[in-house]
Amino acid sequence: MYKIRILFENRDFEHDIYELIRAFYPEAEISVSYEKEEEETQADLAFRVEVQGQSFLIHYCSEEHTGVTSGEMIKGQSSDALLSCKEETADKEKVHELRKEQKDIIKQVLYRLLVKLTERTLPWGNLTGIRPAKLAMAMIESGMKNSEAAQEMRERYLVSPEKTALAIAIANRERELLKDIDYENGYSLYVGIPFCPSICLYCSFSSYPLKQWKNKVDLYLDALCKEIEAVSRIMKEKGRKLDTVYIGGGTPTTLEPEQLKRLLDALTEHFDCTDLAEFTIEAGRPDSITKEKLQMIRKYPVTRISVNPQTMNQETLDIIGRRHTVEETKNAFALARECGFDNINMDLIVGLPGEDKEKVAHTLEEVRALAPDSLTVHSLAVKRAARLNMFKDQYQEMTFENNQEIMDLTMKTAYEMGMSPYYLYRQKNMKGNFENVGYAEVDKAGIYNILIMEEKQPIIALGAGGSSKLVFDHGKRIERVENVKDVSNYIARIDEMIERKRAGIQKWL
Repeated sequence: MYKIRILFENRDFEHDIYELIRAFYPEAEISVSYEKEEEETQADLAFRVEVQGQSFLIHYCSEEHTGVTSGEMIKGQSSDALLSCKEETADKEKVHELRKEQKDIIKQVLYRLLVKLTERTLPWGNLTGIRPAKLAMAMIESGMKNSEAAQEMRERYLVSPEKTALAIAIANRERELLKDIDYENGYSLYVGIPFCPSICLYCSFSSYPLKQWKNKVDLYLDALCKEIEAVSRIMKEKGRKLDTVYIGGGTPTTLEPEQLKRLLDALTEHFDCTDLAEFTIEAGRPDSITKEKLQMIRKYPVTRISVNPQTMNQETLDIIGRRHTVEETKNAFALARECGFDNINMDLIVGLPGEDKEKVAHTLEEVRALAPDSLTVHSLAVKRAARLNMFKDQYQEMTFENNQEIMDLTMKTAYEMGMSPYYLYRQKNMKGNFENVGYAEVDKAGIYNILIMEEKQPIIALGAGGSSKLVFDHGKRIERVENVKDVSNYIARIDEMIERKRAGIQKWL
């Protein structure tokens, strides 16, 4: 395995530097050290990052390349001066902007060095965060014209023209879709059902196989309904209006019809759901969908569901552990239409093991025939907690292919189906360093998806593993309140979870 060593003599921007190097060398083993005596550790490529007065230096050494590149600190501010600035001024925004400028310069210099070393570029340039559309939206909301925002993304962040155009287009559509949402007085609700028929090979969510946890489901619902009731009281006391509800997981439709009824009864009893912008349930796994469950859901103000195949290639489904057939996906989708659902999303993943352009094209044609109302295309991201990573020795023979040609094909197909992009996000360890894009027909976009990505309003998350985002100070600050991930702990400690929320909401909202 290719080995890379990074020696930091100053910890400023450590994370950004590491992530950018990781983006260029996704398969490498990267070690980090902070002591000069550790510098001689054997590596194929070594970096040393240091600050000298008003400049920073990046030393690099490999068999093919040895040298140093440098950049000047913005406005003559060294790292020490920045620290002093923090201590002496109350103008936190000025400090933040100064640090951001410095970070951008360092990443520009490092990016150009990495392009030289690898002889390739990245579609998203030196951006390592997960929300490029949020960046584009902030530029437009600050008064920039589309052309000015595009120029900024290309020149400051070195984003490709294609990805720049995508981010700008999505930012503008998001603004239009959110124009009636009251950020200051509204909020959204996420409800997590952490059970699945089986755990997929690439999954890193807090999901539990239903077969092993079946005896815990009703106890889990007991705790969840208690949290629902408590949070509804807390938010009513705050005078907040509920805008969207999203029931995700896991797979919410692993619940039996009566269990679904119990959950939806609790939500509609304690929250005013008569005037929502959106109410989504992830039906998700086709092998969890029945006519009885769909008919039960239709009795409630649910406006949007997902039926997620991920791929329409049976061999791949078997490899990744989906444990359902392509035919079951088609039948589940047809059943949802039969039951009257007119806003159905389908999730796809590109970069799955063994899937080349031809197999992705087959999936897209099968999906086109079903004609969903929206399509979310994910680039495979293998996280540490996924079985694909934890047991990677077992999967060394598999190929994982994603490229711009495949991404272009998904976009072309979505356009041909009458859809356009409406939200976008990125993840660590994405194959090809690409992105996840949501496409939707007019009036079929997932509002919650935009809100969770753009961080415009509070999102209160209920259930095991729920992470509430408390957005305040006109969107400038975000605090998190976490629920425990383990189902048994969540059940046992539900009063503590409720109190965490109460305290956080009272303090920050």
